[in-house]
Amino acid sequence: MAAEQGATLLGVGRDCRLTSDGYAAALREGIAGAGVDVSDLGVCPTPLVYFAIWHWGLGGGVQVTGSHNPSDYNGFKLCVGPQALHGEQIQALRHLMESGPLRRGTGRIQPREVVSVYQDHVAATVGTFGRQISVVVDAGNGTAGPVAPALYERLGARVTPLFCELDGRFPNHHPDPTIVDNMQQLVERVRTTGAELGIAFDGDADRIGVVDDRGHMIWGDELLVLYARDVLERNPGATIVAEVKCSQRLFDDIARRGGHGVMWKAGHSLLKAKMRETGALLGGEMSGHIFFKERWFGFDDGIYAGARLLEILGRTGKTVRELLADLPHTETTPEIRVDCPDAVKFRVADRVRDQLRAAGREVIDLDGVRLTLPHGWGLLRASNTQPALVMRFEADTPEHLAQYRAMLETAVADARREVEERH
Repeated sequence: MAAEQGATLLGVGRDCRLTSDGYAAALREGIAGAGVDVSDLGVCPTPLVYFAIWHWGLGGGVQVTGSHNPSDYNGFKLCVGPQALHGEQIQALRHLMESGPLRRGTGRIQPREVVSVYQDHVAATVGTFGRQISVVVDAGNGTAGPVAPALYERLGARVTPLFCELDGRFPNHHPDPTIVDNMQQLVERVRTTGAELGIAFDGDADRIGVVDDRGHMIWGDELLVLYARDVLERNPGATIVAEVKCSQRLFDDIARRGGHGVMWKAGHSLLKAKMRETGALLGGEMSGHIFFKERWFGFDDGIYAGARLLEILGRTGKTVRELLADLPHTETTPEIRVDCPDAVKFRVADRVRDQLRAAGREVIDLDGVRLTLPHGWGLLRASNTQPALVMRFEADTPEHLAQYRAMLETAVADARREVEERH
């Protein structure tokens, strides 16, 4: 597919899972066997594969990674040119592979060091922080470990590393910073060291998680508030794209500051595509995928997002908590994942949507069901990556939050029973 578009050189990286070396070796050999040269980027974060494509003008690339999934999962993140493949494009690639015959040739495989090049580029883009900031960095034994702490120290932070040794078994905790339990060791280390904040990454470091000095989780949509304010100061009226799980407070804050907020579907490749379509300078997901087009390339990069956050703290002289103090308070839930088989999860979400709409409810259906309610909202969507349904809720009081959650959970249970009976 890449070769058909004129690609002669592809980058291949991998995470540190126990199966990644073998998959990456087979992938490199397969690409070279099709007559395309390969830059072997080694074990590195997914954003560094994206960076290599942009920085060196590669014809595309593949990262072997299971991302934030359990250690026995694995997969591929695919780019043709700088654009990530998604949805029907991935299915088209599958059909191309199955239809044959495949190209034949003799490409070269050469190692190429990307970590130091990336660190140099971020340092040149961000510059040194305005003050020394004490931060705990939890890599979860994933690929951020050899990259982020050294970079932040170079820029002027005082870093306490936590689980920064590569270990694809993830022995200390699962590397998914959207799960509160996975952040508890980081919270404890922030408190014991007196650090100003803690930064965590998922296994392939394309997502960021943050806790403040009191150990409170700062969700991705709250981080987007800080980033959006920063971007809008330099770019009045800028477009900012955020996914359907994000707080209404984010969209309201963007509007108050003269920006144009666009709500869109969840999924890193879908967000990037919407940003290109709208010319957005910033995008993000509640899960911690943050996309900077301003002063960067537009792809999701947890390590760069951490640098931009530290830059804001250094310039303002304030903590995360102080910067968010003027944001109206609401009660929110994290992402709530409910196991649901792949075979029925989308039909369950569709059934709930139809029932709510038939009942006269106000529904946004661009990705699942976002139900607008008098004192908040609730969301239901099928996960793109796991056999699960995802829910999230926001309301002005704990009572309304509980009421809205119970209402939607009942609707989900009823719809699932109906769908499974028909299935």
